[in-house]
Amino acid sequence: MPNIIVDKSFEFAVRIVRLYQYLCKEKKEFVLSKQLLRCGTSIGANVNEAQNGQSKADFGSKMNIALKEANETLYWINLLHATEYITKSQYESIQKDAEELKRLLVSICKSTFKKM
Repeated sequence: MPNIIVDKSFEFAVRIVRLYQYLCKEKKEFVLSKQLLRCGTSIGANVNEAQNGQSKADFGSKMNIALKEANETLYWINLLHATEYITKSQYESIQKDAEELKRLLVSICKSTFKKM
């Protein structure tokens, strides 16, 4: 059975890796892109780890970390756009996906902590 947050966070991580490769190869940008790579791929890693949480509290904690990583990812995406390392169309596309992940994570965190 598909797990929407697991699938979407993995697909997002793949996009982040590809954007990182583009930034390094085409734009010769290595500092901001590394920050984006770390937090953007960490979302999916934490979501995946949460799936095997030992308790609801553990699950909620990992999802909350994923949410924090999503917020940080949005910061780096905004900064890359503001400094013209990514185009408007690149920005709009990846920012939309990041916001969608963030909304899903907020919903999951709220419902998880409400049940505790």
